[in-house]
Amino acid sequence: MLALLRRDFLTMPDQPAATVYFDGSCPLCRAEIALYRRQVKAETLCFVDVSNPSAPLGEDLDRHQAMKRFHVRKKDGSLVSGAAAFVEVWKQLPRWRWAARAHSMPGMVALLETAYGLFLAARPYLARLFAVLSLNSRHEGIRSSGQPGVKNERNGIRTYS
Repeated sequence: MLALLRRDFLTMPDQPAATVYFDGSCPLCRAEIALYRRQVKAETLCFVDVSNPSAPLGEDLDRHQAMKRFHVRKKDGSLVSGAAAFVEVWKQLPRWRWAARAHSMPGMVALLETAYGLFLAARPYLARLFAVLSLNSRHEGIRSSGQPGVKNERNGIRTYS
């Protein structure tokens, strides 16, 4: 149980290739981190949910900064944020290395940073929309059958009581 609780805000390998700081209170951020955690080599990354007040951040990163932008601490200890942080994560995950290579071309990180800035401005609205859509999709396909003895129906499959 303690391991499960710990995973909520911190997953740390012995020698992380990078430490990923993310806002676990944001449903979009949680979904993206969940995607990264399912990737091959994800175990080489340390994931830190900065929405947890007891999460370790390091001296050069305060919680307010960490909650506002995506940050990654590289293996050499340097801290990057925004587009550069995404590229650093992608470098570590074999199925995402194409994205890291694509963004290493001149001007691409600047373009990604601009797009990320636009996303950050819209993030509160997108997070609420994502939460509503996620909640609705969980309930989609569930309806009462109205037939005696049939508890409910999900996508055409009946559950009997």
